[in-house]
Amino acid sequence: MTPTSLRTVLAFIAGSIVPFVPAMVRAETLAFERAIPLPGVTGRIDHFSLDAAGGRLFVAALGHDSVEVVDLKKGAVVHSIAGLVEPQGVLYAPEDNRLFIANGDDGTLRVFDGTTFAPIKTLTFSSDADNLRYESKTRRFYVGYGSGALGVVNAATGDVVGDIPLGAHPEAFALESNGPRIFTNVPGAHEVAVADRRTGKTLATWSIGFAAANFPLALDEAHHRLFVGCRLPARLLVLDADSGKETAALDLHGDCDDLFYDADRHQIYASCGAGFIDVFTQADADHYPLRESIPTAPKARTCLFDGNRIYLAVPKQGDQPAEIRCYKVNP
Repeated sequence: MTPTSLRTVLAFIAGSIVPFVPAMVRAETLAFERAIPLPGVTGRIDHFSLDAAGGRLFVAALGHDSVEVVDLKKGAVVHSIAGLVEPQGVLYAPEDNRLFIANGDDGTLRVFDGTTFAPIKTLTFSSDADNLRYESKTRRFYVGYGSGALGVVNAATGDVVGDIPLGAHPEAFALESNGPRIFTNVPGAHEVAVADRRTGKTLATWSIGFAAANFPLALDEAHHRLFVGCRLPARLLVLDADSGKETAALDLHGDCDDLFYDADRHQIYASCGAGFIDVFTQADADHYPLRESIPTAPKARTCLFDGNRIYLAVPKQGDQPAEIRCYKVNP
């Protein structure tokens, strides 16, 4: 190997290593508060849901086939719903005190009582039940599933009341609050699909060009901007939410799986499995400088933002136990 080749290899290795930084690091934008252990949990951790009034966090422990119920006041797991099969999406509907869990392995959507966690009902979709989103005004929620569709479910009855077809399996999606549109990442088709929730009809499909693996998505409704996280290459795309035109493309750390837009602070939070939370500032609708990249842990790629805190899932890796890291967002 020539000296030049050796330097190239060493530079690549150095750039691929996530530096060890203690969890208690105090960043400019986030202040670490505590880590809540997830005893016995192994494997990949997927998405969360929050019971804000009850102070509970529901964590889809996909690799452990369980949903862990975390009491945020106690800082501890108080219940584990076992016997699931690759839970990916979890959603708590406060009006009906129901917990909905989407299972990737068998395509089921299982409904539980939100207090006793007794099973109430099981809905079966074709396959790969995944992300969930709730619409409180209609008391409906949406579940991505199969080779390309969003199922529409009545939260009060647990019945399927509609279906929105898509070009391939959906990942993250967002519902606008002041209109009927739903925006969906469809990575298998390299596009974002826009549909009307009232009619179930597709309004538009927007290509993301040469980018791929567009999994997370967030919406800034006030500025008509859609944020799309891609893994190949690692980019944060900013799209005009009316036309689909790309207005910005930002460098992002790898393996991003969750994105949140903070309308109060005009910031975007991206949790990346490469071991960082990337924080972007919204200078205006088309400009988003990177404010900070906060070191976390390898494969810590899913999170939830509640308006004041970020809850980050850290899976078990070697001597690192599974845990939820809690960060307070600085004013």
